[in-house]
Amino acid sequence: MEITEVRIKLMSDNAERLLAFCSMTIDGCFVVRDLKIIRGIKGAFVAMPSRKLTDHCHRCQTKNSLRSNYCSQCGQRQRDDRAMKGVDGRAKLYADIAHPINSECRDLIQNRVLEEYDLEVIKSQQPGYMCRYDEYDAGEYDLDEAHRWDAIHDRQSSSNNRRVDLPAQPVVPSPHSLDRSTERVDLSPDEWYGNKG
Repeated sequence: MEITEVRIKLMSDNAERLLAFCSMTIDGCFVVRDLKIIRGIKGAFVAMPSRKLTDHCHRCQTKNSLRSNYCSQCGQRQRDDRAMKGVDGRAKLYADIAHPINSECRDLIQNRVLEEYDLEVIKSQQPGYMCRYDEYDAGEYDLDEAHRWDAIHDRQSSSNNRRVDLPAQPVVPSPHSLDRSTERVDLSPDEWYGNKG
């Protein structure tokens, strides 16, 4: 495996533990987005993209985050013991979307991403600096075309359930549309990987 490109999006508040988001391209043909660079106790480390784990309310069956104390639909108090516990006894609230399966791969990713992060910090201090992280959305996919096809599909499927062939290119959400306000960033690298299975 070769990491052919890393793009970094620096966070503006240096006092926070979340230093940056990044994307990496593997072998020039596969992109993984939303890796996080986090300031840990022993220095910066890379956290893999993850999603919040959910379960269903025992009253109305609505999906809720495991961190929720109350159901977002009916307001029912949720059980405290519904999250699985890790080896260390801590509740598992997040699951990796993509992650390395051995330490050699994890070290390769972490070393390369942190090298690029250091370079990006230096570049950001130069006049005329522009972040390249969001360029995937601008040039590689025709989002207007994809949204048009989605609108057509929604209209036709709701009116008569006919099949509509969609374009082959995927719709990629803008990173600005993602809610990252509740992501957990207060773990050391050992806790992060130990906690996530």
